[in-house]
Amino acid sequence: MKQILETILAGDAAAADFEALPIPESYRGVTVHRDEVEMFDGLPESEKDPQRSLHIDDVATPEPAAGEALVAVMASSINYNTVWTSIFEPVPTFAFLARYGKLSPVAARHDLPYHVVGSDLAGVVLRTGPGVHGWKPGDEVVAHCLSVELESPDGHDDTMLDPEQRIWGFETNFGGLAELALVKSNQLMPKARHLTWEEAAAPGLVNSTAYRQLVSRNGAGMKQGDVVLVWGASGGLGSYATQLVLNGGGIPVCVVSSGAKADVCRSMGADLVIDRQQEGYQFWTDDQTQDTDEWRRFGARIRELTAGEDPDIVLEHPGRETFGASVFVARRGGTVVTCASTSGYQHEYDNRYLWMHLKRIVGSHFANYREAWEANRLIAKGFIHPTLSKTYPLEQTGQAVSQVRMNRHQGKVGVLCLASEEGLGVRDQAMRQVHLDAINRFRGI
Repeated sequence: MKQILETILAGDAAAADFEALPIPESYRGVTVHRDEVEMFDGLPESEKDPQRSLHIDDVATPEPAAGEALVAVMASSINYNTVWTSIFEPVPTFAFLARYGKLSPVAARHDLPYHVVGSDLAGVVLRTGPGVHGWKPGDEVVAHCLSVELESPDGHDDTMLDPEQRIWGFETNFGGLAELALVKSNQLMPKARHLTWEEAAAPGLVNSTAYRQLVSRNGAGMKQGDVVLVWGASGGLGSYATQLVLNGGGIPVCVVSSGAKADVCRSMGADLVIDRQQEGYQFWTDDQTQDTDEWRRFGARIRELTAGEDPDIVLEHPGRETFGASVFVARRGGTVVTCASTSGYQHEYDNRYLWMHLKRIVGSHFANYREAWEANRLIAKGFIHPTLSKTYPLEQTGQAVSQVRMNRHQGKVGVLCLASEEGLGVRDQAMRQVHLDAINRFRGI
């Protein structure tokens, strides 16, 4: 790995130099183990600690098959899917790997007693498999997390509808929280030249997810002037959603859970902020009963901030805790677009407010390649900026995942993989200077 890192840090190596590098037989990766999937059975949620289940292992280096690339990972970041993987919920991810392994001899490589996790990366292509012509060794890249086979006609209008669509590093092996990663070549996108490795690794999954939810015709199709309610607006997903709303001429109403997180939203340029903790919103009176008076109080607060307007779009990802309120507060004909359920998958809402007010619920899952490419282009152009609150070394990934699970983070949490320190990888200093104020404003949020 030392020779690979030295070649990357040199910054002027040619493709031939990378092709000449020996590929190590093994590399360090963050893993969960199949024989430990029952380790948290019977424990209360508070005792399910990712630091116990996540390991740093030496794992065998896979050979790129047709249409694949092997990437040296300089940095990665934490997404909530790694939280789910680490506590083996809602099902152990080995079930995904076993199903994938039955698809083909190539896919069978993913069905292993260990799972190398992680769905983001920024790094350098080391090798490509047969049939890869758009990328070469030495290319500096980021990877989006859609792994798709595209052998079914169902996926050719929107690849997210392919029956063999999977989230890389969650439903496949050889993910990005590692020194090396295996991806399909159509996951690769150019790394933004004005960003460091850790900054470039932060946006991938969440920025693309927010883009599809809000901007794409496959999501809410946001237009200028739309009022958009963003739950968790300072977090990994919400911080990019807030920027996309502002950048697209919308009006974000940011919902957060602390004064510090409210300050983060205001630093991004959002003026309308609701601090749930300060204002005391409790949407459930007990585990079985929602408080509709709180829905009404919440809706009135939104209208107070927006001069009487209800949200055109509600960006939903908390799930059970907030979904009833989201359906209630959306305007007549409005859209609730949902991509996750971090507080629970079983949603309850009053359907009268949906059908009688002609609202719609749109399910949104990550993004197709085109959407991910467009979202990455906004990063590369400096229109959207990475939100990175803290960076950990690879050895402390368990601690990083634990912080995300306990919602003790703001923005994204990064992980240095091969990069020895923060601040490396900037190739365009002039562009960085142009955007430095915004980059610094969103760093350390």
